[in-house]
Amino acid sequence: MIERLLEPFQFQFMVEAMVAGAFVATVCAVLSCYLVLKGWSLMGDAISHAVLPGIVIAYAIGAPLAAGAFVSGLFCAVATGYVKAQTRLKEDTVMGVVFTGLFAFGLVIFTKIKTDLHLDHILFGNILGIERRDLIEIFAVGGVTLAVLLALRRDLLLFCFDPGHARSIGLRTNFLYYLLLSLLAATIVASLKAVGIILVIAMLVTPGCIGFLLTERFSRMMAVSAASAIFSAVAGVYVSFFINASTAACMVLVQTFIFVLALLFAPKRGLLRTHRGSKVAAAV
Repeated sequence: MIERLLEPFQFQFMVEAMVAGAFVATVCAVLSCYLVLKGWSLMGDAISHAVLPGIVIAYAIGAPLAAGAFVSGLFCAVATGYVKAQTRLKEDTVMGVVFTGLFAFGLVIFTKIKTDLHLDHILFGNILGIERRDLIEIFAVGGVTLAVLLALRRDLLLFCFDPGHARSIGLRTNFLYYLLLSLLAATIVASLKAVGIILVIAMLVTPGCIGFLLTERFSRMMAVSAASAIFSAVAGVYVSFFINASTAACMVLVQTFIFVLALLFAPKRGLLRTHRGSKVAAAV
């Protein structure tokens, strides 16, 4: 029985998948806290979909896929900001139009260009097939992103929480705005090989929501988010081995299960506690 439970750890590709998944999950979880605080969850969705044409074009011209994805994602973010500034449309409306347009454009050129790329791997990742050079790329891009997030955590926190106050004390809010967009695009690039451009949305949103529900201090929020994300990544890879299911999907499902538990049982914001409080108040 114990040998059966330890069987996944006997395979090198499983161990590498767990390591890569845990690292990607950590980077996504830290950034997720800022996105949830800033209200940029849809921005992550938009950029993740918008990287597809950049990947295909980069492949066609022989450029690094990561560079194409980063440029395409950043273009989506900048285009969204420009259209919003020049019109009366709301940001979420503009994002919906821009990212769906870019995603559709990517699908069209993908069907017109002969490529060895597998669309399923782009959309849903291929964490079990990660090669050594992919691991190096993930750790390089993700490491730089994580270092910048932690080094500028106070400035970014103030910018996300109260941009007006950040501007009044002399912080360069425009710089922080585009920096956060760049870090978001870089995180998505680092996550592509592991979970793809579809499921990365969950990894960029769910951990921050879990941390927000369970604690009120930002430092603890990041710690809780990272811990839940790392556990979800390792457990998802582990479970997928036994049930022969999509590894990235299992990672996201574990994360979603933790979110449901937090939503129900969070000490102050949990639905059950709120429901009990309402009953007590009504009884009084």
